[in-house]
Amino acid sequence: MILITQPAVTDAQIDHIVARIEEFGLRPEVMRGASRVVIGVLGPEELIRGKSLGALPGVESVVPVSKAYKLVSQNGAAPPPVSIGGVAVGTGQRIVLISGPCSVESRPQVLSIAAAVKKAGARVLRGGAFKPRTSPYSFQGLGEDGLRCLAEARAETGLPIITEIMDTRDLPVIEKYADCLQIGARSMQNFALLKEVGRSRLPVLLKRGLSASINELLMSAEYVLSEGNPNVLLCERGIRTFETMTRNTLDLNAVPILKAKTRLPVVVDPTHGIGLRDFIPQMSLAAIAAGADALMIEVHDEPERAWSDGEQALQPAVFADLVGRIRAVAQAVGRDL
Repeated sequence: MILITQPAVTDAQIDHIVARIEEFGLRPEVMRGASRVVIGVLGPEELIRGKSLGALPGVESVVPVSKAYKLVSQNGAAPPPVSIGGVAVGTGQRIVLISGPCSVESRPQVLSIAAAVKKAGARVLRGGAFKPRTSPYSFQGLGEDGLRCLAEARAETGLPIITEIMDTRDLPVIEKYADCLQIGARSMQNFALLKEVGRSRLPVLLKRGLSASINELLMSAEYVLSEGNPNVLLCERGIRTFETMTRNTLDLNAVPILKAKTRLPVVVDPTHGIGLRDFIPQMSLAAIAAGADALMIEVHDEPERAWSDGEQALQPAVFADLVGRIRAVAQAVGRDL
């Protein structure tokens, strides 16, 4: 790291800063400029980490040289794909469609939607058995009964399952049924949960928080990887801005930035990103053009009867039509489904 001193720093303060750096087993390099002194701090990162050098008298700012998200960072090698029940996401060539209902409502509902999205071209089934809702009086999910419905849909269609985990106590039961754990936007900085799924054998789809920066998303992913789980997918699902015309603002800027800065596959969720079914197709196509490795799109056979988020769910026929258009855009940028 680099320490930049205040303009009025004294020689005594510089000597104190240098002495403290050396106490930590690090090597200081003092460079004097016209108005400020810059002090380089050299040494093993494990010695530098956690040191409050910015609190020393005379220090104005601390500039880290290396990224804090070390495991997440792109290291120059080809990024390995993440396997969800045998479906590879992040190959660079093939785009994966993840689809299904917002909530598991019943066995017939899940089986019907799973069959429809599989026929249209989806390769992974999503569905919520445990639902985080703004109101405590809204439908909270069927729990393990919902997981059983998803597992039956997988048995009938061959589609692996992504479902959300909200509580560390639910991990054992979810691991019995799911192929991928979803960390929802509201849980992105639930660090106890991130550590727990980091010790799981299942891949983790990590959604960006409602008001989280890209850097904060990457640091949350670092929590998972630091516990030993290398199979993380990053999901852009829209962020909260001043705009009220849509549910959220889908930040497609994040897609190429994440692809450049990390080795992890990038998923885009246009359903939550815009929250209006009429415009989900356009944002889906834009996400493919931006470089997304996968799309997560909600589908419901009767959106007007949906127990949650019906206003943003596509009907199966609309989803099937969209898949054809996604394929056309993918081929235009040298990729395929």
